[in-house]
Amino acid sequence: MASSSTVSDGVRHGTRAGRPDRSGRPARPGRPRGVRRQLPTSPWLFAAPGLLVIGVFILYPFVSTVVNSFTDRRTLIPGEFVGLANFRELLHDDMFWIGLRNSTLYVLGVVPALVLLPLLLAMLVQKNIPGIAFFRSAFYTPVVASIVVVGLIWVWLLDERGLVNSLLETIGVGRVGFLSDQWLLLLSAMTVTVWKGLGYYMIIYLAALANVPRELHEAAAVDGAGAVRRFFTVTVPAVRSTMVLVGALSSVAAFKVFSEVYLMAGPDGGPAGEDTTLVMLVQRTGTGLTGRVGYASAISVVVFVVTVALMLLVLRADRKEDT
Repeated sequence: MASSSTVSDGVRHGTRAGRPDRSGRPARPGRPRGVRRQLPTSPWLFAAPGLLVIGVFILYPFVSTVVNSFTDRRTLIPGEFVGLANFRELLHDDMFWIGLRNSTLYVLGVVPALVLLPLLLAMLVQKNIPGIAFFRSAFYTPVVASIVVVGLIWVWLLDERGLVNSLLETIGVGRVGFLSDQWLLLLSAMTVTVWKGLGYYMIIYLAALANVPRELHEAAAVDGAGAVRRFFTVTVPAVRSTMVLVGALSSVAAFKVFSEVYLMAGPDGGPAGEDTTLVMLVQRTGTGLTGRVGYASAISVVVFVVTVALMLLVLRADRKEDT
C-alpha cells in the first residue's frame, strides 16, 4: 500500500510537471511561485542612498571648490572668472609659504613616529600577560577622546603656569615657552598628534601581527637571532604592507592638520602667525562676511594635489621595494 501510494504520487507530480500543452509538446517547468524577475535598476535603487550622500557631501563640494578656485568669489558675492590669478597670487603670498613649510614639517615630524611607535606598542600589548587588557584600553583611550578635549588638556599642561612648567621650575630648570616659542609650539602640536594617534594605528598593527606565523620567530630564534634581529628580519618584512598603509594615512592626516595647531596656537597661528598651517590659512581666508572664497579654494586645491602626491610617492616607494 505504501509503495503504490508513493508511485501514484510520483506519477501525479510528474504528470503535472511535464503535462503537454495544446500543441502536444511537453511544457517546460516554470519558475517557482514567489520568485519574481529582477529589474535592471534594482541594484541602483539599493545604492541610491549612499550615492546621494557621496554626491551631496563629497563630489559637489569638490567640484564647487575647483570651480571657485578660478573665480574671485567672496562670501556674499558670486564672483567672476579670473583664470589662474588666485594661483599666481599664492606664489607671492608669504603666509602661503609659511603654511606650506609648517605642513611639510608636520609630515616629516609626525609620520616616522606614527609608523614606528605604534608597531612597537602593538608588539608590547600583543603578549598575553596578566593586566595587559588594561593597558590596551589605556593606550586606545586618546583615540576615542574628542580632539578639542585633548587639545585643551595639553594646553593646560604646557601653559606657562601649567603643570609641566611648574614641575620644571621645581627642579630648577625654569619655565619653558611651549606655547609662546614658534618651534616649540609646533613640536608640542606634533606631540599631541602622535599621542592621540598611537592607539589607532596600534590596532591596525595588531591585526597585521596576528597573521605573522609564529614558526618564523621560532626558526629565527633557533638560528641564534636576538629580539632586535628578529624584529628587522621577521616582523618588519611581514608587516611592511601595513607600514605603507599607516605611512600613507598618517602623512595625509598630518599635512591636513588643523585642530591641534589651532587649539594650541590660537586662530592667529601663534606668534606673528608663524605656526599657521595650510588648512588654518584656508579657514582664516575663506570664512567671515568678507571671506575670499575663491582664494581659499585655490589653497584647498593645492592641499588636495599635495596629499594625492604624498600617497602616490608612498605607493611608488612600496612598489620599488617589491621589485
